[in-house]
Amino acid sequence: MKILIQNAKIYQNSKLIKSDILIDRKRIAKIAPKLEVSADKVIDAAGACIFPGFIDLHAHLRDPGQTYKEDIVTGTKAAAHGGFTAICAMPNTEPVTDNIASVEYIQLRAKELGSSRVYVIGAMTKGSAGEEISEMATMKSGGIVAVSDDGKCVQNARLMLSCMRYASNFDIPLIIHAEDYNLAGKGQIHGGKVSTQVGLSGIPGLAEEVIIARDIMLAESSGAKLHIAHISTAKSLELVRQAKAKGIPVTCEVTPHHLVLTEEACVNFDTNTKMKPPLRSETDRKACVQALKDGLIDCIATDHAPHADFEKEKEFDYAPFGIIGLETAFPVLYKHLVQTKQISLACLVDALTCSPARVLNLPGGSLSEGSPADLTIIDLDKETVFTPQNILSKSKNSPWLNQSLPGTILWTICNGTITYQNQG
Repeated sequence: MKILIQNAKIYQNSKLIKSDILIDRKRIAKIAPKLEVSADKVIDAAGACIFPGFIDLHAHLRDPGQTYKEDIVTGTKAAAHGGFTAICAMPNTEPVTDNIASVEYIQLRAKELGSSRVYVIGAMTKGSAGEEISEMATMKSGGIVAVSDDGKCVQNARLMLSCMRYASNFDIPLIIHAEDYNLAGKGQIHGGKVSTQVGLSGIPGLAEEVIIARDIMLAESSGAKLHIAHISTAKSLELVRQAKAKGIPVTCEVTPHHLVLTEEACVNFDTNTKMKPPLRSETDRKACVQALKDGLIDCIATDHAPHADFEKEKEFDYAPFGIIGLETAFPVLYKHLVQTKQISLACLVDALTCSPARVLNLPGGSLSEGSPADLTIIDLDKETVFTPQNILSKSKNSPWLNQSLPGTILWTICNGTITYQNQG
C-alpha cells in the first residue's frame, strides 16, 4: 500500500521543513516538496507536523496475568494514540517473562494483534526474585533487547555483578530500577517536607542513589551496558555525570511525570500521584529538566503502569504505585516544558525518537528515505481534553485527567500501516 502525506512540516535534522512523504509498503520511499505521484491513500496534513514514531523503552503491558489492567491489544492501541510506534515491554508479568516461551508469547501476540512494535525485555533473575540469574542467553536468541527486574531491584551486590558479567558476554543491556529496600522501607511518597506535612512515610532520594552508585561501580568492573530507569534525583544525575565522564557505559531515562510534577502533587492524597520512584522535590525536577537539555539524560520513557480503578480507589497507603503515560507523554511535555520554553521542541522530539533508538540499538527514530515507515502526525496547536472516555488504555489512572492538552496526535503510522487516526 502506498500512502502520500502532503502539505506538512517534516522533522529532519532538528528542524521542521515543509515537504511531502511517500510511503511504499513498510518503508519511506520519497521525501520531497510537492510530490506528484499516485497513491492508494492521500493524507492532507496541512498545518500539522510529521515526526518519527515515538519509541518508549519502558512500558508495562500486564499481559499475561493481569489483563484486567491492560493487555497487548489495548496497550499498543494506547501507544498508537500517543504517537508511539515502538514500545519495550517490561517483564513483571504473571508469570514473569524469564524464559523463551514467555518471550515468544508476547512477540506472537504483538505481531498478530498489536498496533505498535513491541520489543521484549526479559527478566534479569528467575521470577525477578533476585536470587538466581535468568536464562538470558536463551532469551537473547529469542529476540529480547535487554534484561531487567524492573519493579524490583537486585539487593545482593554479588549477584548483580554476576548478572552484569553474564549479560556482557552476550551484549545484553541491563535496565535497573534503583531502590535500596532497607532505605525505602514502607515509604509512600518522597521523604521530604510534604511527607512530614501530610503524615505519610517517605522514600528518601538516598534509596535510589545508593543503588545507582553501586551499579555504576559494578558496570565499570564488568564492562556491562547499564541503563538506569526513571531517574529522579539531582544526586543520582551527578553520579551519572561522573560515570559518563569516566567512559563507563551508562545511560538513563526520565519520565514525563518526574519532569513536570513534584511532591506537592501528593498533598491531596490523589493516588494518581503515587509512583516509584516517587515525585521528588522542585530542586530534583529542575535538575532533571536541565539534565535533559544538557544531554545527560539520554531519553524520555513513560513507565506506563496501568492499574484498575478498584485498585487505585483505596487509601493512599494501600493503593499500588504507578500511572499510565503512553497517551499523554508528548502533549504533557509539550505543554509544560516546550510551551514554557524550559526545553526546545527538538530536545523533546529527540528524547522520544532517535535517542531511545540509540540506547537499545532499535530501528527507527528518524525520517529518511529507506527508513521504516514509522511516524506520527501532530497538530501542535490543537488542544484535546484528556478524559476517561477518550483513553484507549483499559486503565484510567492518570494525574492528567480532564486537562486540556495541546499537541494532538492526528495519525500514527507504524510499519506502513495507519494504526491511529484522530476522529475529532
